[in-house]
Amino acid sequence: MNDAHLHMVVNHFPIIGTIFGVGILIAGIVLKNNSARNIAYFLFIISAIFAAISMSTGEGAEEIAEKLPGVTEQIIEIHEEIAEKFSLIMYFLGSFSLISLLLAVFKKPQEKYVGYFTLLVAIIALYFAQQTGTTGGEIRHTEIRENTTFQNDLISVEKEIKSDDD
Repeated sequence: MNDAHLHMVVNHFPIIGTIFGVGILIAGIVLKNNSARNIAYFLFIISAIFAAISMSTGEGAEEIAEKLPGVTEQIIEIHEEIAEKFSLIMYFLGSFSLISLLLAVFKKPQEKYVGYFTLLVAIIALYFAQQTGTTGGEIRHTEIRENTTFQNDLISVEKEIKSDDD
C-alpha cells in the first residue's frame, strides 16, 4: 500500500467523524445526555488523529497524483492549503474534546461551557471538512470540478470511438 492508497483510506474519517460528531453532540446537548456528548467528544478525538494521519500521507499522495493525466499542481495545491487549515481546526477540536471529555468524566460544571465551545469549533470544522473533501475529490473526479473540461473530454472520446469504427 503506497501513500496515495493510505491517504484515500484514512482521509474520509475526519470528515465523516466530524459530521456524525456534530449531530451526536447537538443531540447530547438538547437531550442533556452525558453519554451522547462523551461519544461525540470521543469521535472528535479519533477524527483529529485520523486528520493527522491523513496529513502525514498527503505529501506522498501528491507525489503520485501529480504524475496522473488531468491532474495539475494547482488543483493539488488548492486542496493542500484547505486541508492544512482543516487539520489545524481538527487538532483544536480534538484538544477541546479531550478537555471536555475529562471535565465530563470528573463531573466538573465547566464541561457544559467547554462543550458549547467544542460544538462551535466542530461547526467551523464542518465548513473546512466540506471544502477539503470537495477539493480532494476534484483532483481525480473531473466531473465535479467547477471549470471542467470533462464534457470536452467526453466529446473527444466519443469522436475517437466513432473514428475507430469507420
